[in-house]
Amino acid sequence: MRGADAAAIEAFLEMMSAERGASANTLSAYRRDLEDFSVRLGADGQSLKSANADGVAKCLSAFAGEGLAATTQARKLSAARQFFRFQRAEKQRKDDPTETLDSPGRGRPLPKTMSEGDVDLLLEAARSDESTAGLRTRCLIEVLYAAGLRVSELVSLPVSAVARRERCLMIRGKGGKERLAPLNPDALDAIAAWRAVRDRTLPPKGTKQFDKAEKYLFPSRAAAGHLTRERFAQILKALALKAGLDASKISPHVLRHAFASHLLARGADLRSVQTLLGHADISTTQIYTHVLEERLRRLVEDAHPLARED
Repeated sequence: MRGADAAAIEAFLEMMSAERGASANTLSAYRRDLEDFSVRLGADGQSLKSANADGVAKCLSAFAGEGLAATTQARKLSAARQFFRFQRAEKQRKDDPTETLDSPGRGRPLPKTMSEGDVDLLLEAARSDESTAGLRTRCLIEVLYAAGLRVSELVSLPVSAVARRERCLMIRGKGGKERLAPLNPDALDAIAAWRAVRDRTLPPKGTKQFDKAEKYLFPSRAAAGHLTRERFAQILKALALKAGLDASKISPHVLRHAFASHLLARGADLRSVQTLLGHADISTTQIYTHVLEERLRRLVEDAHPLARED
């Protein structure tokens, strides 16, 4: 690998770490993928700095010829896309050689989701329990479905995120990026009901556990001071059984998918859903395009002047 490529890769990784908060594992994966491209391009007389679309496409063909899975090929292309966008933004290049390249067909499975009816059953089950634990469960479910949070964002919500009267949460997501998450009246009511009894669940005052837990909306005696992801998953499974649903098909991430799918089915656009989910790249949100395709199909069937009548 040429020295110029190594320096360019290091500059890119520094940006990903400093500006986007990429983890050590993510940075390591980017490094491997970009070094693979550099070696391939070098064998063909090119470099990352001079690569054109044909050169990058030839690398992808070589990866496929080695038997790499389509998902691995797509990941490598994604790393190259981000690298060349960075180079272009830094005026190191005038073009992006990946712009015209299609991602390898990944056969990516559709996200598991829930029907609106099943979500209603889950919410009804949560609202039926007025105990302290029941009010916490209701608050967790209402906020998760109203805002489409990642489970890690939900369980670690600080009290300060809901301390004001605004009808939204300030969420700190991946890479430390902040976004606003609007809340519906049911979620706001659930938060108010939970906050009225929340202090009963705090560890004893004067303990280290109390000092950790008091700042979180969902405090816990766990080491982190807040409810764990694993415990919330257990709570959700138990609630699903209570609602008469198949608990094996329901998880916090399934509810997040339901949030996105139901918004799109009711007319939201993909960019808005991307913002609400906190996705850095629209390509991540595009797993939901099947919902848009179905909505457009119904629109044509219902509204097109030549649509057949039953």
